[in-house]
Amino acid sequence: MSLTIRRAENRDTDKVITLLNQVLELHAGIRPDIFIPGTTKYTPQELEKIFRNDDTPVFVAVDHNGEVVGYAFCVMKQQPFTTNMRNFRTLYIDDLCVDEGCRGQHVGSSLFSFVKRFAKEQGCYDVTLNVWEGNDNARAFYEKMGMFVKETQMEILVDKD
Repeated sequence: MSLTIRRAENRDTDKVITLLNQVLELHAGIRPDIFIPGTTKYTPQELEKIFRNDDTPVFVAVDHNGEVVGYAFCVMKQQPFTTNMRNFRTLYIDDLCVDEGCRGQHVGSSLFSFVKRFAKEQGCYDVTLNVWEGNDNARAFYEKMGMFVKETQMEILVDKD
């Protein structure tokens, strides 16, 4: 598939919301105790602000027809979080999605490679992200891209008495 990857623009809002909903439904299926099906992560107005902010770059993959077929929401983070850590920049992938009808066509790997190059150009030390347990396809994809576990977040559910 022939793709162009660029910064998201306001004209991409409707398709980005459609893709955000695809991701939400996947996560709601894995963790219905956390994610609410049928809701929206961002309003169009919030997306407009995110798209304009250089600290939260959003990249879209666009096919030869001009249709958005994937995105990567990123957040520029400055380390350290504590005084005992070295100072460095991280590009955090908050969300990466490929349209359900385009999976298996290298859209995700193209987006990921673009994000990685962007991070290098910005002087970042690393690219990080979180993967929800149970999202085995996403985990396998990111491992195939060369990612490895940096830290593990654990939880225990507290009974409501």
